[in-house]
Amino acid sequence: MAQLLRFSTALPLAVLGFAAPAFAQDGLCGGSGSNGIWIGGDEAASDIATAGTYQEQMALVLGGNEYVSLFTVSEGADVRVEAAGRGGGDPVIDLLDATGSVILSDDDSGGNSASRAETYLDAGTYCMSVRSYDGGPMTAFVRVGRQEQEALTEGVSYSSGGSADGSCDEATPLGSLGSSASASVVDTPYWSFTLDAPSPISITAENPSADPVITLYGPNDNYIDDNDDFDGLNSRIDVADTLDAGTYCIAMEALSDEYAPITVTVSAYDPEEALQSLYDRGDAAPPLDGSVDVKDLGLLGSRIREDVQANEDVTWFSLDVAENSLLVVEAIGGGGSDPWLVVYDDLGRQIGQNDDYGDGLDSLVMGRVEQGTYIIGVRQFSNDRGLIRLLAERYVRAE
Repeated sequence: MAQLLRFSTALPLAVLGFAAPAFAQDGLCGGSGSNGIWIGGDEAASDIATAGTYQEQMALVLGGNEYVSLFTVSEGADVRVEAAGRGGGDPVIDLLDATGSVILSDDDSGGNSASRAETYLDAGTYCMSVRSYDGGPMTAFVRVGRQEQEALTEGVSYSSGGSADGSCDEATPLGSLGSSASASVVDTPYWSFTLDAPSPISITAENPSADPVITLYGPNDNYIDDNDDFDGLNSRIDVADTLDAGTYCIAMEALSDEYAPITVTVSAYDPEEALQSLYDRGDAAPPLDGSVDVKDLGLLGSRIREDVQANEDVTWFSLDVAENSLLVVEAIGGGGSDPWLVVYDDLGRQIGQNDDYGDGLDSLVMGRVEQGTYIIGVRQFSNDRGLIRLLAERYVRAE
């Protein structure tokens, strides 16, 4: 029998992982916008393409949850999205399109732990989510505007380019597909590689101590894509569309140690590997068709406990909830473990994600859920391996 939640009507919505104000847009951004708030106050005032000035909000992020700002672009525009934490807050931002696809993510590109990204957006509706890097509570200012409007953050002075300024002409040859090399940004600010035949590609830049940022340019210094913090502090660019044969340039930047060696690899894009990487990091929910190992914990009555020998790749579980409930999931570390936790519904919409709830390293996700199947992912945030005790509880409203 499920536990009775006699105090449920007094619980603040923010604690349950829901934004308090209205303006909810069910289904927007793959469900992420369901509790979002229009950054201009309403939909009409949130059109960044026509706004006379930038639009800004104060975001309160509690207990590993996220704050979602909604905005529209009535016609294509160069847009800047930013978040600056107050005090010691360290925000991380994700920009999603109306379908829920992640357009970009950023941490620290605004300088002083602030987040900032600039990109061209086609006409449409967008969601900008803000969360705390360490999963703790945070207050932040969120700003969305066109690139010619005043910025909220200072931006980062990188140790190298970030633009094709002619240095690509002197880039160090990396080779062809399958090539890998390692050097610091100081020694090698630009790499070049050659495609002998048209191909989709993947580029990785690895060394968390350097915190690399990579920007890809094509022939004639045409910008293609950039990335920061794809996998922890490492970066990755996946170009699923086929690139023409020719010579390409990778501009290297380091947000931390410009003297630390960064391993750069260029390979053919593998859609199955890219999808598996999303599942391993917990950035997407796996399907329940047997193609990914998901342990079925069965029907959640009042309480389920499961011990996990976890590593840095997510271990997945599923459970069933028989009626509308308050679902509470905890990941409790043992022997110095640092758990990371995420919960999705069976359609892949995120219920919540958390690292370091409260004063310790344990994680907690709590939310109101409907009858259905839920998918839980748990991994080590920083350790190679260790014991994590997974606890799921269900509460129903007292009669």
